[in-house]
Amino acid sequence: MTPPATGIDPRAPRFAAWITSALLLAATFLGLTGLGSGTITAAFVLTAVIAVLFLWSVLSPATAPWGLLFRRVVRPRLAPPADLEDPRPPRFAQGVGLLVVGAGLVLHLAGVAPALPIATATAFLAAFLNAAFGFCLGCQLYLLLQRAGILGRGPRAV
Repeated sequence: MTPPATGIDPRAPRFAAWITSALLLAATFLGLTGLGSGTITAAFVLTAVIAVLFLWSVLSPATAPWGLLFRRVVRPRLAPPADLEDPRPPRFAQGVGLLVVGAGLVLHLAGVAPALPIATATAFLAAFLNAAFGFCLGCQLYLLLQRAGILGRGPRAV
């Protein structure tokens, strides 16, 4: 697979993953402590905000808040990256995050209260792995699906 001619700074998704991890950890804590009452709790509202941020990152990565913050405030203070990264796997990973927290929100509304903290904890683990160790589970899933010919360019015929 030949990487695209242009790409993104590989530090940008990790920067966004740190912020997302913090938000998801807070949502998980709120979900486990049950702050608020009824169906619409603080955890639900925060998770809905996180879902909107995931959706924003999928639909318009160039205008997503954490990417803008990185490009305008953080990146100018850093040396240029050694390599650029294909933007498709991180964008797909944002979609996976949206799917996970979205499922938690829907199940919570359907009366499955534990679904919300389980979904946010699961998304937190994935975001934290990316932030702390540079291991992006959603990106790995994208590459696996790409190799299988399900997404993007599949394996080339010999």
